[in-house]
Amino acid sequence: MVESNGDWLRVRGIGRERFAGYLADYLATLGYTVERSESTEPMESRVRGRLERMNPAVPPAGTALEFRFYPTSGGAALVWTAPTEVPPADRPRMDRLMREIQTHLERIVHSESHATAKILRPSESHLPWSGAPTNHGP
Repeated sequence: MVESNGDWLRVRGIGRERFAGYLADYLATLGYTVERSESTEPMESRVRGRLERMNPAVPPAGTALEFRFYPTSGGAALVWTAPTEVPPADRPRMDRLMREIQTHLERIVHSESHATAKILRPSESHLPWSGAPTNHGP
C-alpha cells in the first residue's frame, strides 16, 4: 500500500477512531484546540490542533498540527501531515514534542487496552518535515 510509506506510527488491537481520540485528548492537555473529522471515502479520521494556550515545550513550528488515521488489518495507521516545514532552530524542540506525543500514545494504548493493543513503529517511520529523524527510538 502506497500510504504506508508515510506512516509515522501504527497500532494493533484498536481502531482508528479510538486511536484518533487518544491523540486528540492529549493535544488538548498540551493547550491545543482540537478539531476531529471522519470520512468514509476514503475511510479515514483527521485530527487538527491549533495551539491556543502558551506552552514553552511547543516550538513556533508546532503551533498547528495535523494528523490522518486510516484503518489497517487489525488496527490503524497514523500519518503526521503538518507542519511540513520546521526551521533548523526549531527541530530539536519539534523532535522532542514528537517523542513526547509518541511516548504518551504508547502508554495510553498499552494501559487502556490492558496490554492487548500496542503501538508499532514502521522501520521507515516518516515525518513530513525535511531533516526529521526516520527512526524514533529503540
